[in-house]
Amino acid sequence: MKNILLATTGTSPQVLTETLFAIHKSGRSFPDEIYVITTKSSKTILVNGLFRDGHFQALLNEYDMPAVKFDESHIWLIEDDKGQSIDDAKSIDDQTYMADFITHKVYELTQDDNVAIHASLAGGRKTMAFYFGYAMSLFGRDQDTLSHVFVDDEFEFVRDFWYPTKQSKWVAGKNGQGEVDVSKATITLAEIPFVRMRRSVDPSLLSSMSTSSFSQTVGMLNASHNEDFTITIQKKAKLISVVGIDIKLTAKEFAFYLWLLSKEDSGVLVDRDFDADAAYSKEFLNTYCEFAKDPRVFETFSTNPEDFKAGDYNGLTGMEREFLQPICSTINRKLKNALPSQTSDKLEIQSLSEAHNQRYIITLNQKKCIISQ
Repeated sequence: MKNILLATTGTSPQVLTETLFAIHKSGRSFPDEIYVITTKSSKTILVNGLFRDGHFQALLNEYDMPAVKFDESHIWLIEDDKGQSIDDAKSIDDQTYMADFITHKVYELTQDDNVAIHASLAGGRKTMAFYFGYAMSLFGRDQDTLSHVFVDDEFEFVRDFWYPTKQSKWVAGKNGQGEVDVSKATITLAEIPFVRMRRSVDPSLLSSMSTSSFSQTVGMLNASHNEDFTITIQKKAKLISVVGIDIKLTAKEFAFYLWLLSKEDSGVLVDRDFDADAAYSKEFLNTYCEFAKDPRVFETFSTNPEDFKAGDYNGLTGMEREFLQPICSTINRKLKNALPSQTSDKLEIQSLSEAHNQRYIITLNQKKCIISQ
């Protein structure tokens, strides 16, 4: 069986050599291959420290460790939805891409029964470790393990500490204060017990997760345990929450969704007179005023926040198709990207043909929908 060390790293690539050292000392199966998940901004630090400065090979040589397959091609950069490497993982979108990327990589590696994964959570951001641990819990098999490494406080965050050397080696201490002898460091490998959910998940559901986002995966699992779910619409946060997933909408999108939902079974009929009727515009803007007063939104209907608030509707124009159709598509895309299809189908804005007209409607069961402030 092939042993793979899969690790996440951030700006402290030392966790990789520390983990290798700890695995070697513990007598556990030494990896045949190493793969690292990181961001574009962290890759340079990783490559410079491990390969250019030679700390990776120095560790193998000093402790006569077995050869292990690991080079730059084994460094996986987290990608966005367009296949571009993300520079860091600070934004909400970056966090989403990170969760999806880690989940898919763990899924791919666990498809081979002749591979045993040693997953190290020691490096990277806290959210990275969470997503990594969650993916292992979801897809991990009996042969897979999860671990963390700990080093003495004296050596933690010491820039030139990569592993305990056999001979004394003095380097600048933490924050550049004083000197420490890295040969005196103690590294502890803590194996983390984790719940393996793979066997309790329906095989067809497990297979569909290979192309699903992290949030869709969570939603599928939650929905599979509870088909009779409730939808919570949180006004203050502008969130739609269902099956444990929060979908964040802009003020305009949220107001539109809430307004259309209030139309219940009648929805909005787009006929030949639709553009000329300002009643829909007035209703929508009244709802929008609860959440924001962006002048650009009011300009869409040939008015401004001040006139509208004062009740001056003389110049108010109807809701045009050029406004209606794109906002419906954007909301539906956000729902589809975040939720499993069997759930998003119930929340999406439907476009139903009626003769030469279209009716836009949200067919949610109102009894299952909770609207909170």
